[in-house]
Amino acid sequence: MMDDDLEDGNLGLRTRTFPSMRSKTYVPLVFRILMGINVRVLFVLLLLCFGAIFYIGASTSPIIVFVFSLCIASFLLSIYLTKWVLSKDEGPPEMVQISEAIRDGAEGFFRTQYGTISKMALFLSVVILCIYLFRSTTPQQEASGLGRATSAYITVASFLLGAICSGVAGYVGMWVSVRANVRVSSAARRSAREALQIAVRAGGFSALVVVGMAVMGVAILYSTFYVFLGVDTPGSMKVTDLPLLLVGYGFGASFVALFAQLGGGIYTKAADVGADLVGKIEQGIPEDDPRNPAVIADLVGDNVGDCAARGADLFESIAAEIISAMILGGTMARRCKIEDPSGFILFPLVVHSFDLVISSVGILSIRGTREPGAKSPIEDPMAILQKGYSITIFLAIITFGASTRWLLYTEQAPSAWLNFALCGLVGIITAYAFVWITQYYTDYKHEPVRTLALSSSTGHGTNIIAGISLGLESTALPVLVISVSIISAFWLGRTSGLVDETGNPTGGLFGTAVATMGMLSTAAYVLTMDMFGPIADNAGGIVEMSQQPESVREITDILDAVGNTTKATTKGFAIGSAALASFLLFSAYMDEVAAFAQVSFEQVDIAIPEVFVGGLLGSMLIFLFSAWACAAVGRTAQEVVNEVRRQFIERPGIMDYSEKPDYGRCVAIVASASLREMIKPGALAIFTPIVVGFVFKLLGRLTGHPLLGAKVVASMLMFATVSGILMALFLNTAGGAWDNAKKYIETGALGGKGSDCHKAAITGDTVGDPFKDTAGPSLHVLIKMLATITLVMAPIFL
Repeated sequence: MMDDDLEDGNLGLRTRTFPSMRSKTYVPLVFRILMGINVRVLFVLLLLCFGAIFYIGASTSPIIVFVFSLCIASFLLSIYLTKWVLSKDEGPPEMVQISEAIRDGAEGFFRTQYGTISKMALFLSVVILCIYLFRSTTPQQEASGLGRATSAYITVASFLLGAICSGVAGYVGMWVSVRANVRVSSAARRSAREALQIAVRAGGFSALVVVGMAVMGVAILYSTFYVFLGVDTPGSMKVTDLPLLLVGYGFGASFVALFAQLGGGIYTKAADVGADLVGKIEQGIPEDDPRNPAVIADLVGDNVGDCAARGADLFESIAAEIISAMILGGTMARRCKIEDPSGFILFPLVVHSFDLVISSVGILSIRGTREPGAKSPIEDPMAILQKGYSITIFLAIITFGASTRWLLYTEQAPSAWLNFALCGLVGIITAYAFVWITQYYTDYKHEPVRTLALSSSTGHGTNIIAGISLGLESTALPVLVISVSIISAFWLGRTSGLVDETGNPTGGLFGTAVATMGMLSTAAYVLTMDMFGPIADNAGGIVEMSQQPESVREITDILDAVGNTTKATTKGFAIGSAALASFLLFSAYMDEVAAFAQVSFEQVDIAIPEVFVGGLLGSMLIFLFSAWACAAVGRTAQEVVNEVRRQFIERPGIMDYSEKPDYGRCVAIVASASLREMIKPGALAIFTPIVVGFVFKLLGRLTGHPLLGAKVVASMLMFATVSGILMALFLNTAGGAWDNAKKYIETGALGGKGSDCHKAAITGDTVGDPFKDTAGPSLHVLIKMLATITLVMAPIFL
């Protein structure tokens, strides 16, 4: 029967080529339990949960109730977006079969990967518990009755909650992408605008859930601790000290995000490199051709490496920024003797609650064609997305100004709120500048990528040289923008009029924190644009594999190229926010060391040899981590290349469709290798600061310098942050530029597909793959995780 189909030219093989990767669809245990509960019982349980949450919130502050209300409203909107996306048709059977193979592969890997991560998280939680049970306590903690045991259990509970929420954020990102991809493919058969709208709304669902969970998690943790610890009652903890108890939440989120990004990045890029090197260059077949044995693994990788990992990454970014800003707000309120400090502490939660509202407006502003099925000319998708971003930024400026007037007004300094509103404006402008700079260096409509594409015409070597030089050059403008924003925000905060008991200005650091909040005040929309990228990429793969008409592939190619740019802009955005958040966490670390040591700790002297060595070790950590991440991709890609070559040799009928490739074998190779390879760089990132701090603490005791361990770790953190920012900017931009230089040539420029110029561009793209999707994004997480882990472990360095 199959032979008859082939002879008739119907390619009947095509509908039999994509078997399920497992015997049954994977559904997480929590969802299986919920699905087994009666709907009415489930509804009552949800009402009880919401009632308990609002009761605890009302017992804490009306601001918390406001935050909870906006978060729940955003969750309801995300449910609407899900139903809207899932109501769209999935297209013909061959599209559905490919989508199901991608879904099964992604869910199977996610289950295994997060099973491994959860075991490591449990082990680390035991380590944290043991450290905290035997560590010293601050005088403030002793005065409030917060003993070692209570502090230990609170930190471990926060860590585990952060890890769980980060895992859920990753799962949400993957869940929606593997269901939206085929619907975007199907919509592309009708119009580009409809395909764009589905991809954006699918990404919007994920973004709203991720940001909403980050805000909700911190708010629930804060209000729970507030109520059960009896904060601000006689003999108990002061509310200004409460945010320090939330640090474990940020560490848990960072821990899961790091391994999710590493494992997913190794998976997706090893499959991508293997598929490109053999398929495109050696066999001369198109990208995502169904004859390529690694193509399913490549498409699965887009979901686990971009969607799941990026969801965890942005969740961690927002959680870390909220907690660090709450710590600095509480510290400043205590020093200034502000009568009601709750506004300064809870301000970050309100800003991100408004983010959910304004980003929802931006997402819903992107609409499809007025008449279903109407053919319309292909518009520039980037222009449409930019229009939505402009709307979001305009609303962010309004809501940010209103938030500062509401929460940051104090009679001690009546005009301080205006200064802080300007700090937020600095952050919003910084975010926009980062998006524009990254777009300029990675979009093929601009000169840098076209110059890079032109360099491919003289060979593979010149392409690599041009790509590396472009990546190196691209670090300059972002660094200048970060520098101006930090100094501007610090100055605005310092001149706000808020002073301590001695009359010294105290608002500088909090001004920088407010600028960071401004930068992340549109995070949900930026994450939407990021999620749009892999969904569009998957849609293009499904169209290619199901052999749809060229006009359909033309639409998905345009969406895919724009997706590459939006992914790159999000990474630039994430690096900028990581730089500002790490600066805040570094300040919080110095404050915590001073609190434990009961001595002033306001500066780090790198003229001390041991402290300078700590800085060298921090910079070395960034380079060694990046090397191990890229090497992991290279080793796994070699396995994929050998397997794909073997299949083409042993099954020569693959090329004429008389034999089918073994997709499952490539999926199994990259899945097992990525889980194995993510351990070493991840362990390096976690244990290096702990070991360095402990070793220099012992050395300090021997030499009579009690704070030496803390100072060396501070230097290590400072140098690692600076080196990590520059390295991540270089890796992300170079990788994105190489990818879009290849896409530009594939539009027909410089000889088009199959030309020598195209093959040189493919080489550059494969070099850039581990740069932009493994090492680069992992560095975002690493920078923030170093800051949170040092904050959590600070007492053991003393």
